[in-house]
Amino acid sequence: MRILSPLRLAVIAAVVFLGLSAAHVGRAQAVSGGVKPVPKATPTPTAVIPAKIDLKNLNVAQLAEITIAAYGIRQRLDQVRKTTFERGTTSYAGPDGKPEQANYQRFVIRGASLGKERIRLDQEFPNARYSLIFSDGAVSGMYNNTVFTPRDDVSKRFENQIVHGIEALLRYQENESKLDLQPREKIMGVDYYVLDLTDKQERKTRFYISAKYFRVMILTYEDGGVRYRRKFYDYNSAQGTLVPFRTVLWADDKQVEESEIGTITFGQKVDEGLFSLS
Repeated sequence: MRILSPLRLAVIAAVVFLGLSAAHVGRAQAVSGGVKPVPKATPTPTAVIPAKIDLKNLNVAQLAEITIAAYGIRQRLDQVRKTTFERGTTSYAGPDGKPEQANYQRFVIRGASLGKERIRLDQEFPNARYSLIFSDGAVSGMYNNTVFTPRDDVSKRFENQIVHGIEALLRYQENESKLDLQPREKIMGVDYYVLDLTDKQERKTRFYISAKYFRVMILTYEDGGVRYRRKFYDYNSAQGTLVPFRTVLWADDKQVEESEIGTITFGQKVDEGLFSLS
């Protein structure tokens, strides 16, 4: 019996998705109270499934859907990643250029879209410990159970991790984001598909997707006149979904952040009180 490779399975899953539903490009149609639900499949579907996808000539919808399938298939991501608990370490470039290392814990309760996500990041530095909370599309800080307003640069850095992250691509439909396909590029001998994403707030992110594995390896964006570049390393499976366990961020040509996941679990109960600001 022939065993299909993970990439071939991802392509097949994307073909099925594209055949059974119109994977649209541009703004998703929303209905009152959320995104228009996908109808349940019937025992005798009438949709015509494409016989073949030419991997050398993908359109933007095909590229997006195959990439999502490579990370675990949309339905599985929704089911498995209802909550996230993650532990790891992050090193930031300090004002003097020296690295400042923090241990962190991240808690996530998945929302209907990225803007409705609830995310809490607890960080413990050698001389300080505080939390950042993303809820209702806004960032707040928590120190010793007291709410505070984070510095603009700290708040923006945290927000950019969310809105300029891989999840922005994996959930482009829910976020009603626009996709544009750019010419393929070869960087350091590696062939990439290049995809631009623009969200409803007109924030733009460019994704460099491996033409071999259909994983996001690099993303870039601009903020405040600075060009940021984030690279993803050490991809591994976590509960049947794909996760990069190490990321590095550059601001222009200077490395400003490096994070490494120690442990990550999905689906565990997360206390909603963690996100309360009262």
